[in-house]
Amino acid sequence: MNKKRKQIIILFLLILFLTTGCTKTLTDSNKKVVKNPTTGQTLTKNILCRPTNNKTAEIYKKYKVKIEKLPECKNFKINSGKYEGLWTTVFVKPLAFILLVLGRFVKNYGLSVIIISLLIRLIAYPITKKTAMQSEIMKKAQPEINRIQKKYEGKQDQESMMKQNQEIMAVYKKYNINPMAGCLFAMLQLPIFIAFFEAVQRTPVIFEDKFLGLQLGTTPAVGINSITFYAYIILMILIAATTFFSFKMNSTGNMQDQSMKMMPLMMSGMIVVTGFFMPTGLGIYWVTSNVFTIIQNILVKRSKEVNGKA
Repeated sequence: MNKKRKQIIILFLLILFLTTGCTKTLTDSNKKVVKNPTTGQTLTKNILCRPTNNKTAEIYKKYKVKIEKLPECKNFKINSGKYEGLWTTVFVKPLAFILLVLGRFVKNYGLSVIIISLLIRLIAYPITKKTAMQSEIMKKAQPEINRIQKKYEGKQDQESMMKQNQEIMAVYKKYNINPMAGCLFAMLQLPIFIAFFEAVQRTPVIFEDKFLGLQLGTTPAVGINSITFYAYIILMILIAATTFFSFKMNSTGNMQDQSMKMMPLMMSGMIVVTGFFMPTGLGIYWVTSNVFTIIQNILVKRSKEVNGKA
């Protein structure tokens, strides 16, 4: 990785972490988190528009959130409310606006999340396709890389390490592999993921809505105790399964290595634990994105086999 690319990644991470985290949890006078007694979900203080549910509105009024100054969700615009920084202006508000407009059109905000998730992946398809292609090519190059690593196994002197790196880079050049290709979409995916979280959490009409028995703002940890508990169980199974196959299909490491074999399982476990405590609206986005990735990788693999590439 050259110096310029390192600088770009560092700058990106600095911008991301300095400008995100705008969602504020609603708390009482004792700093205790306020939850909706009906859905069990944790409420957000700095919502973007007024709650449409009267009971939810009363909770906000009780804790002195001035919802009367907020626009109705149906009238929310990208420039509604005061300026909250670059992150909210560029990512959160535009995404919330699109979710609201499409949700009204299709009559369901859960369906709106799915459609927009697919649109984002279609827009990013040229990048993600290259990533998938690189993954398949890397699998073909891996035996040669393994031989080089075995050749220099146990040699820690600077000259040997330099020769090993040179030989590995020669393999990359031979197969036209770009080590940075797999990082690009991951860098794009993170802000989109966070923006979806904030758009769902900060927009009452979205987190109040339901989709196939799922309350979009409720976490599976809470929803699993509701009447429609089975819907949350199914969602968690889908998160686990799609994450596992997505990671497994994108794996480019040495699959003879036991630790690399376990990587998809370990990563899936981490995502499942995280998914258990994130809004189901975000879980729906994650499953949709994973399904797109799996289908894309299958198509890429088949096209390469048919055309005799890689």
